[in-house]
Amino acid sequence: MTQDKFALPIHWNEYEDIAMGLYEKFGDEFTEAKIYRIRFTDLLEWVLSLPNFAGTREEANEGHLEQIQSAWVYEWRDNQ
Repeated sequence: MTQDKFALPIHWNEYEDIAMGLYEKFGDEFTEAKIYRIRFTDLLEWVLSLPNFAGTREEANEGHLEQIQSAWVYEWRDNQ
C-alpha cells in the first residue's frame, strides 16, 4: 500500500484490507505454509506498520490476528 493522504484508515476488523497490505508489502516471500507459521508478535508489528492503519496495539487480540492470517492466505492464493 502506498501512503495516500486521501486513503481511508484501516482498522482491526478490516481483515481483507490488512491482508492486501501485507501481500503488497511481502509479495510471494511468504507462502501459505509460512503465513500460518508467523508468530503473532511479528504479525502484530507488521500490521501496525502498514500505511493508513489506524488500530492500536491495545485493540489487537488473537482472533483478529487469526482472521488476518486466513485472509492473507486467501490473498496469496488469489495472486498465484
